[in-house]
Amino acid sequence: MGKLLEMVRIKRMRHFWTLLLTTVVLVTMQWRVPAIAGTARHYEELTFPPLPEIQLPEYAEYQLENGMTVFLIEDRELPLVSGTALFKTGSRWEPANKVGLASLVGEVMRTGGTRSHSPSEVNQILEQKAAAVETSIGQAVGVGEFNCLSEDTAEVLKLFSEIIRQPRFESSQLELGKTQKRGEIARRNDDSDKIAGREFRKLIYGSDSPYARTIEYETLDNISREDVVKFYEQSFYPNNTILGIVGDFRKGKMRKLIEENFGDWESNPEFKAPELPKVSPANLGGVFMVDRPQLTQSSILLGHLGGQLNSPDFAALSVMNEVLNGFSGRLFNELRSRQGLAYSVYGFWSAKFDYPGLFIGGGQTRSPATVPLIQAMLAELEKIRSTPISAEELKNARDSVLNSFVFNFARPSQILSRLLRYKYYGYPEDFIFKYRQGVESTTIGDVQRVAKENLKPEEIVMLVVGNQQEIQPPLSSVSPDTKVTSIDITIPEPS
Repeated sequence: MGKLLEMVRIKRMRHFWTLLLTTVVLVTMQWRVPAIAGTARHYEELTFPPLPEIQLPEYAEYQLENGMTVFLIEDRELPLVSGTALFKTGSRWEPANKVGLASLVGEVMRTGGTRSHSPSEVNQILEQKAAAVETSIGQAVGVGEFNCLSEDTAEVLKLFSEIIRQPRFESSQLELGKTQKRGEIARRNDDSDKIAGREFRKLIYGSDSPYARTIEYETLDNISREDVVKFYEQSFYPNNTILGIVGDFRKGKMRKLIEENFGDWESNPEFKAPELPKVSPANLGGVFMVDRPQLTQSSILLGHLGGQLNSPDFAALSVMNEVLNGFSGRLFNELRSRQGLAYSVYGFWSAKFDYPGLFIGGGQTRSPATVPLIQAMLAELEKIRSTPISAEELKNARDSVLNSFVFNFARPSQILSRLLRYKYYGYPEDFIFKYRQGVESTTIGDVQRVAKENLKPEEIVMLVVGNQQEIQPPLSSVSPDTKVTSIDITIPEPS
């Protein structure tokens, strides 16, 4: 009997493997038929359908009686809800002798607890709900954000409103924040690229400009809890708040929750958005050096003051950026691939919403190649100013911009973020669509015109962070009569 059972088992196993092998062969043949029947085509012969039109999802925009603006977008794909609040504030409006104040206010709003909940209680509630609330204040905007499961929306939104409306600013958390920033100051010269970025902004905007100044030990020591509370009270009012919520909810129920948590927040009729700081170039040209003898390569930045996103030329400048940048761009192909002068290289017009940004180019290279790389970059910038780009370059650049356009609208949260930013900076809601139309209509002549009008060789500031002794030929040979100015990055001790 045992032998019979064993024979049956072996027979069944053979039958199983025979069926499995037959299935694999059939599937493999089905996969291979198209490959055998079809002939591979060159990538230039491939055709694709035109890009689809972007359709914004339905959204609600309204205002509470206290002046708070609200955007709502329903998205029931996942049982999640997220929200973002923007406040007209920023480090560009903090006192010059208290640099770091705005950042600390944004940090301690969240870490310092609320009038009803201690810092540890806030953390505990969020951990139990697998939720998150974060606040921050950057250069030009204050931001509060929350994320939670849809079933926890009511409780998390209530806590979010407490953090926004009733921060405790606990002194111990403020001191912890200041200690962490002192550590950042102590380490700020450890990375050559960060040194280059920091010092380049100072050269363009000026070391005292709100767009370039840095936190120092002394400015941190000048900040008290009273300063933190005062800075908060200058800007955090409902009539200076834009709130957007997206996720798995019903608009009617969400409107009720928002009214319950923010409807009794008192507005400030006296509030007035602060004036924007003036911007003017601190240097018109010049070559500057940060000597770091321990380095074996150079970090290079060059450029000048730029413009804003609402410029009528921004679309054409975006196409120009694509001609210069990327794996198919001129800088990569010529300076990195053909001449082998750089590990990385780039150059682009970087505009801002409400103040002039930068035209900035740069790269990293070995020390002896520093000057040749700078000269080659300048030559490429002059070329795009003086010589029309090819029809193929125009097509590739426009296609690259337009093909990436759809990723701005991949998720409802991205759409909400864009709506909030445009509202905050006073841009029209259809700005991005007009931008797309501008890209589509950009011509070869447009690219050359905006390059000639906006790229200014005579105003280009050059900064190198590297080993001065190893840079041969020296920086003084970049052009005739070049004078190199050394920059001291010693970290000031507190007085």
